[in-house]
Amino acid sequence: MLTDDFSKAVAIGAQVPNFSLPATTGQQVTLSVLSGPAVVFFTCNHCPYVVGWEGRLQELARTYGQSLHFVGINANDASRYPDDTWEKMVQRAQKGLPYLYVHDADQQVAKAWGAQVTPEFFVIDADHRLAYHGRLDGSHQDPRQAGEPTLRNAIESVLLGQQPQVATSPVHGCSVKWFL
Repeated sequence: MLTDDFSKAVAIGAQVPNFSLPATTGQQVTLSVLSGPAVVFFTCNHCPYVVGWEGRLQELARTYGQSLHFVGINANDASRYPDDTWEKMVQRAQKGLPYLYVHDADQQVAKAWGAQVTPEFFVIDADHRLAYHGRLDGSHQDPRQAGEPTLRNAIESVLLGQQPQVATSPVHGCSVKWFL
């Protein structure tokens, strides 16, 4: 799915909704206690777009992880998509994810943020205001065809205390698997 319909999403410059979600590390992750900027993204275990971008996402998390937080949120309906169960999330995280992986079991955070697809990225500044909403780059399949590194550029701008030149980009991925 390719979409640039952000009508339900948090607006650029707006305060993002707080959350408190369980992480695969055993801790409770609360946005309000994360100091500084962050990359919050909606993800899952099974989506081919998530899998295709995962290497580049992990590289970004390793490169910038000392300067800002990375939090991946799985909000998919695991009863219909068993690859997205809590147990499978923990197994995936144990393979060495360089970011926090949290579970939005009731999908309230995904709804509050206006998430549409996996993966979908939100970069927030130190005041927890939305600075960027969109994709990682232009191709989940081939890094050579990825075009502008929109997520990386947004991260670098936020770390410099600036608004990204590109504040939104179309998201491309699997739809969030909402409860029926």
